[in-house]
Amino acid sequence: MKFDTLIIGGGLAGLTCAIRLQKQGVRCAVVSTGQSVLHFSSGSFDLLGYNQLQEVVENPTEAVRELSEEHPYRKLGDCVKEYASAARDLLTQCGVEVKGDAKKNHFRYTPMGELRPTWLTFSELATAESASSYPVGKILIANFAGFLDFNTNFISGVLTRHGAKCTHATIQVETVEHLRISPTEMRAANIAKALEMGDTLSEVIRQINSLGKGYDYVVLPAVFGFKTSEVVKRLYEEVKVKILLLPTMPPSVPGVRTQMALAAAFERAGGIFMPGDTVRRAVLENGRVKEVFTENHGDEPLKAKNFVLASGHFFSGGLRATISHVEEPVFGADVDYAEGRENWYDADVNRPHNYQAFGVHTDECFRMAVKGKTIENLYAVGSMLSGARSLEEGSGAGVSMLTALCVADEIMKGSTK
Repeated sequence: MKFDTLIIGGGLAGLTCAIRLQKQGVRCAVVSTGQSVLHFSSGSFDLLGYNQLQEVVENPTEAVRELSEEHPYRKLGDCVKEYASAARDLLTQCGVEVKGDAKKNHFRYTPMGELRPTWLTFSELATAESASSYPVGKILIANFAGFLDFNTNFISGVLTRHGAKCTHATIQVETVEHLRISPTEMRAANIAKALEMGDTLSEVIRQINSLGKGYDYVVLPAVFGFKTSEVVKRLYEEVKVKILLLPTMPPSVPGVRTQMALAAAFERAGGIFMPGDTVRRAVLENGRVKEVFTENHGDEPLKAKNFVLASGHFFSGGLRATISHVEEPVFGADVDYAEGRENWYDADVNRPHNYQAFGVHTDECFRMAVKGKTIENLYAVGSMLSGARSLEEGSGAGVSMLTALCVADEIMKGSTK
């Protein structure tokens, strides 16, 4: 099989690049191993939340200028604002409704109830304008019986410290109760599916309205709307008290829905999505990638004019660490990392760790190198790039989407020559 561009990795970075290209008439295929980091999302897309001193960033598009020269954002130069705007537009066009502005961070809730700075948040989730803008008054924190991935005690503790008066309540409906037979089934995504069965949502709304009488807010876990956000809209329309929908521990229902929406948008545009497949090896000739071989296609090669690697960081298997070195397993690409394993981490778990910034070495156009030589038709995007400390900076989604858009534009420029 032959394509214009083959993208390895079906997460946020890979699909962003694929959608951008496919909509411009570049025939793409995406090889996706399995779940992406979107499934573990807390419901927001971070651009840049903290500076190098771990101070909250107010304007991400301005603060990127203070980052080190090695950071992926610095390679984007003055295009950060343009790509941030394009990234939001792409999400909207794919049916992913978000709120936020790249010029001013707002604050999202964590599953523990704390506020953290972010760029974009799913429209359905509760947010705040500042780090101290916690809701006050009488708050009911309601959870489904037996659901352990939404810790009401932690959330209550945070809200109480900031002046709220919290009460706990339990929602019990038969379709969700069935999930409790097996502890592994009582997860956010399974609850969301159950809530879309029959009259279950109507019963949940009835119970919330009954329990919420006399309260200023009702806090609920974000387990509504597995397939469509219409379920969430109905919740907001029919519940009579103000709702604060907070993210749960993984899996993330809004994140899974976003993954499906992006994949569907790519396929609607004519792209080929290959889920459950893994690239095992690549063939390089004369400074270019000729073809790759995958688990599912056996001896049948996948050929393309250009290849984009979006397979993620250590968590997703895009990078692999041995006792003495860090490697990129598909192409054997050059990786930037510190010599000596003792320099990879800090003994204090709360301090910055160098391994976060490890990643594949690229030129200014995000083309990868193998044994010191730039590969003309091989690009890297997202968290596998070196130089970003996504967890410390709060920059993961931004790095993924903005570099993906940049690489898509580089490929399109090359195709017009």
